[in-house]
Amino acid sequence: MSAMAAEQLPRLLDRLPPVRGRYSENADLAKITWFRVGGPAEVSFRPADRADLQAFLAAKPNDVPVTVIGVGSNLLVRDGGVPGVVLRLGRDFAGIDTAESNQGGTALDVGAACLDLNVARTAAEAGLTGLEFLCGVPGTIGGALRMNAGAYGHELKDALVWAEAADPQGQLHRLSPEEMGLSYRRSSVPADWIFLGCRLRGQPGDAAEIQARMAEIQSSREESQPIRTRTGGSTFKNPPGEKAWQLIDAAGCRGLTLGGAQVSEKHCNFLINTGTASAADLEALGEEVRRRVKANSGIALEWEIKRIGLPAARKPEGADHG
Repeated sequence: MSAMAAEQLPRLLDRLPPVRGRYSENADLAKITWFRVGGPAEVSFRPADRADLQAFLAAKPNDVPVTVIGVGSNLLVRDGGVPGVVLRLGRDFAGIDTAESNQGGTALDVGAACLDLNVARTAAEAGLTGLEFLCGVPGTIGGALRMNAGAYGHELKDALVWAEAADPQGQLHRLSPEEMGLSYRRSSVPADWIFLGCRLRGQPGDAAEIQARMAEIQSSREESQPIRTRTGGSTFKNPPGEKAWQLIDAAGCRGLTLGGAQVSEKHCNFLINTGTASAADLEALGEEVRRRVKANSGIALEWEIKRIGLPAARKPEGADHG
């Protein structure tokens, strides 16, 4: 396609409805993901509030895809970027309020953009136990709802009372844990529904014991995981009855490299951008790990990291020859 023909194509931004929030074209996603790799969003949208998001969903063209990202902690954005609209929920979706749970105890009403760590800290300050594990889960509550996040023997479904989500037309739905079909790192909520928040239940506990448990979890993460590197959290789900890291280690993949990507020496279910990796390096290394594990154990590892977007476009032969 000629440059002139490309210029005549309508910009996506011109097809989107007016909003009170903020649109950005060609938004840099690499700087917000923990891996620090990936191409841009065609258009990024930060809604002003819930009503703004609902109005956008109701009015946008049906053929425009919407991809939701949080803080990019368990995410690999491919080098070609993400077509359509990338939605990021902001401050208006990050509140935490206390409420009384119908099932007993005190509850927290939490916005989807709230950091999991902040939920754990708020619960601790309120003397609520049962949510300490969230301090060991990187990311936001929206992502935790989508994948039923868990750590240290607990999952979100253990504390979840209900969740709220918007469907592709902007209609709101309140869902019980049973309706969400929560299982290990999965929910059955349609992929194009957008989580807005939830109610989490806690039980009265001793504040000192809660703080001590959180300190223990954070210390364990520091000692066993490469959390101070450019990583994306656990790469693969644990197969039934197995530990992904043990399978990876047994297949000889600890420290394995490809381009600027490396399997962590510290915890081999983590991939690391050593500084020069592309998203293609990281994804290809992950696939090589899967291949070696399958060859060694017969077990097919399943990605836990969410991979979105398109690979980088291949240049025609001779394109860089002047």
